[in-house]
Amino acid sequence: MSVGKFLGGFVVGAALGAVAGLLLAPKSGAETREMLSDTAKDVMEKTDKTVKEIQSKAEEIVSDMQQKGDAIMGKIQDMINSKKEEMGNNQ
Repeated sequence: MSVGKFLGGFVVGAALGAVAGLLLAPKSGAETREMLSDTAKDVMEKTDKTVKEIQSKAEEIVSDMQQKGDAIMGKIQDMINSKKEEMGNNQ
């Protein structure tokens, strides 16, 4: 599942929950506005937390891949140098 689809579903789900809450528990205008404001803040906080977690995991993955790539490059370079030495000794 892509990050964009996940975040889109997360936001839509939060919005649907807020609408359902309004429809099932009607309140005065001031109370409804306050509830909407609180819900919007909660959604923003949860979205921000989720985005930060995804960024952190992505950074870990990139770092891990860079380390593995460096290790592979080192092994390849060692193999090349070894073959060069073998060819030099055979001549």
